[in-house]
Amino acid sequence: MKAWQHLKTINHHKMLVLKGCFRVGLYKQGLLHDLSKYTPTEFLVGCKYFQGDISPNNIERREKGYSSAWLHHKGRNKHHMEYWIDYGVGQQRGITGMKMPLKYVVEMFIDRMSASKNYLKEKYTDRSALEYYEHGKEYHILHDDTRMLLEQLLHMLAEQGETAVFCYIKDVLLEQKDYGASYSKRQS
Repeated sequence: MKAWQHLKTINHHKMLVLKGCFRVGLYKQGLLHDLSKYTPTEFLVGCKYFQGDISPNNIERREKGYSSAWLHHKGRNKHHMEYWIDYGVGQQRGITGMKMPLKYVVEMFIDRMSASKNYLKEKYTDRSALEYYEHGKEYHILHDDTRMLLEQLLHMLAEQGETAVFCYIKDVLLEQKDYGASYSKRQS
């Protein structure tokens, strides 16, 4: 029964992300999003630790001290900020966040919004993804430009709603092909 429930949960999440990506014109990303969740490394762990209202990776992490499924997942999915952590060069020494390509920042935003919808169900509001992000943001290793853009999109969702943020992404942001601190400040 847990396997069926887990499959339904990941399928529902994938469908939410697919719809969001299609709304902004990221068709390939919508189709390919989170395919690694169907591999045995991730799917079997998800079945074992399935709860329905929290990621199975969090439960595995509590039990084992790490999540094998998450380590597998983040290394194969470019929409996760953890995929973009590397050793810095020049003045950026040590582990640092690399600037994520724009299309992956957008997918990360849609993923966060969709995960909130998936787990919170009827308790979801347009503030949910921002509130979840704010709860752990001090632990995120992100490039400054990536952080600024993600936070801008999360705040826009919370304050203006889904339709407004999706129109902004499609009609303004993705037309630019790049983003940066000066661009994000101009758009505020």
